[in-house]
Amino acid sequence: MKLGVTLPLIDVGGEPDTARQFAQAAEKLGYHHLALADHVLGVNADNRPEYKNRNNSKDLFHDPFVLFGYLAGCTKTIGFSTQVLILAQRQTVLVAKQAASLDVLSGGRFRLGVGVGWNKVEFIGLNEDFSNRGRRSEEQVRLMKALWAEPHVSFKGTWHTVDDAGINPLPPQRAIPLWFGGHEEVTLRRIARWGDGWIMLAHPPGDEARAEFAKLRAFTQEAGRDPATIGLEVWTSAVGEPASWRDEAKLWQDHGVTHITLNNCFGRYSHKRIPGRTMADHMTAMERYHEAVAPVFA
Repeated sequence: MKLGVTLPLIDVGGEPDTARQFAQAAEKLGYHHLALADHVLGVNADNRPEYKNRNNSKDLFHDPFVLFGYLAGCTKTIGFSTQVLILAQRQTVLVAKQAASLDVLSGGRFRLGVGVGWNKVEFIGLNEDFSNRGRRSEEQVRLMKALWAEPHVSFKGTWHTVDDAGINPLPPQRAIPLWFGGHEEVTLRRIARWGDGWIMLAHPPGDEARAEFAKLRAFTQEAGRDPATIGLEVWTSAVGEPASWRDEAKLWQDHGVTHITLNNCFGRYSHKRIPGRTMADHMTAMERYHEAVAPVFA
């Protein structure tokens, strides 16, 4: 397994020194990757009470490509992962270009996690159709993979047309690892056909998680691919006692999980955020968690 940590920008802010210090500390501790969530627009929750428990305009989100581009120059080995970027509210060719540029500038350290999103206000503000976002994202994935693989592409889909053109630079491996977030069966089938991994948040270790992982493996076999090539990522937090963190990591390892990401400011599903909101709180939690679980990852 590989261990990552989410940049807690909604708690600690997004000043350059803050992001740099956190990233460099994570790299020094031995974390494998940094994760970053994505929102372009946040609604004014004062006028929409239903958004008070969801991300809104009070939560800070840097653009992932911009922040990771900055951090690529501040670090040497740690990877970067969007968790998740809302693909269907963006122009496909532009995302392919941004991802390829980041992958080149970071020395192949980028992993693109995508999802279909939930915030209709964002889609309207970005002039994209919320109602067909899932179907469009499938075509987006196919086009991006073609653009990363070849210098020139001819593509005619329902929503995209590329006439013998391509992006430059191309990613060093002519591909970028593509992971999906979400929990619907249609998402699992997309992963089985086109994905490199699943970012699973909905279930703690146990029978439900095992059943969902087994379902994904079955879909992957149906699609003619090897299930062993599909990664599994889960989130956790440094809430509770260190012994429980080790036990949980071991359980996930037994479930076949390949990546665990520490996210100390996420409090939905079975997840709990740490009580502290300062940079010192998050740095301490990151250090304590790594020290506790390091033997599992050795």
